[in-house]
Amino acid sequence: MERVSDVLCFSGRQQRYQHRSAVLGCDMHFSVFLPPQAEQENVPVLLWLSGLTCTDENFVTKAGAQQYAALHGIAIIAPDTSPRGEGIPDDPEGAYDFGLGAGFYLNATQAPWSKNYRMYDYLVEELPGLVAQHLPVDLSRCGIFGHSMGGHGALTIALKNAGRFKSVSAFAPIVAPTQCPWGEKAFSNYLGDNRMEWEKYDSVALINGGAVVPPLKVDQGTADNFLEDQLKTDVLINALGKRAIAADVQYRAGYDHSYFFIATFMSEHIAFHAQYLK
Repeated sequence: MERVSDVLCFSGRQQRYQHRSAVLGCDMHFSVFLPPQAEQENVPVLLWLSGLTCTDENFVTKAGAQQYAALHGIAIIAPDTSPRGEGIPDDPEGAYDFGLGAGFYLNATQAPWSKNYRMYDYLVEELPGLVAQHLPVDLSRCGIFGHSMGGHGALTIALKNAGRFKSVSAFAPIVAPTQCPWGEKAFSNYLGDNRMEWEKYDSVALINGGAVVPPLKVDQGTADNFLEDQLKTDVLINALGKRAIAADVQYRAGYDHSYFFIATFMSEHIAFHAQYLK
């Protein structure tokens, strides 16, 4: 693991690392913010998953999260959104919603994607192991959050790993990818035509199937132009309601899908996680 950048930020360190991923078969980057408390002890950690087209750097430069992470003494790890590099397959049409920058946080089963597009195993197994060896974080106190495709990833990973994550939150998540164009395109290519395989990575399907739901917070802007066709927040609300699961799911009037929306409510999300990561 090679550190490629390290800067002072709110008395903590904003760092970026490169490493060779055996799971993904390529070199990967991830960013990490270490709060000042990490100089004295291992600190709790949040895993942030970004959305379509993003790298590990969008969040750290746009979300304004470091000041709140420093306040609460929480590290934030921000991985990339897909494998990258020479020989990694991409959407043959060059579209933004599939291939590079659009790994959908699953393990692909279909060629040619199955060789490299294994973001689920990377995030659940390989990256935590690497982080535990090299960084002053306490993985027994871990939460997960994300945006859009990354919100989908955060929700599904938390739902599929009961007890692993103390809390989960999302900004404008894709809650039912089996029911929207983004998900249908990605899942049909990565996972094939068997929709039962798709449901393994669908938050609403997992909740309907009885998955354990950790403390959950979701914010969705009402001016988000993807809300009706792609995000379908009401489907999540209905699924939670059927199982009488209490969760903080809010519509935010006038906000869109951008990092301006994320930055506005970032303090609330980190405070939400902090209460469960003590």
